[in-house]
Amino acid sequence: MNYLGLDLGSKTVGVSNSTSGIIANNLTTIRFTENNYDEASLEVIKLVKSNKIDVLVIGVPRHMNHDLGIRGQISVDFKEKLLESIEIEIVLWDERMTTQIALKTLSSGKTKYQKQRKLKDELAATLILQNYLDFINNK
Repeated sequence: MNYLGLDLGSKTVGVSNSTSGIIANNLTTIRFTENNYDEASLEVIKLVKSNKIDVLVIGVPRHMNHDLGIRGQISVDFKEKLLESIEIEIVLWDERMTTQIALKTLSSGKTKYQKQRKLKDELAATLILQNYLDFINNK
C-alpha cells in the first residue's frame, strides 16, 4: 500500500510518503496562496494520482483538551473537499506538537535556519505519517 501524509498550514502543505507501510519519508512542500485550500487540494490530488496513493493521512491539530479548534476544522473541511474529487481512504490523525517537534529536531542539528523553515512542514508531515504507521503496525 502507498501512503501520503499531510501537514496542512495556511500557506503550505508538508507532504510525506511511504511505499513500505513501515517507514515514512519527507516528499515535498506544496506552497499555495494563503488560505486558498481549493488551490492546495488540486496539488494534493495530483500527488495522490501520480503516486498511486491508497491511504491519505491528514494531520489534525487539536487543543490539549482534545477540542478541534479553527485549524482542526480546516483539516476536516479539507478532507471533505478532497473526497469530492477522489475516491481514497482518508484518515484524520492527531498532529499535536508535530511542527514544534520538527523545529526542535531541525534546530538541534547543524541545519541552517532557512533550510529549517523549508523542511519543517515536510518533517511534520513525516512525523504525522510515521505515528499513523506505527499505530496500525502495532495493533
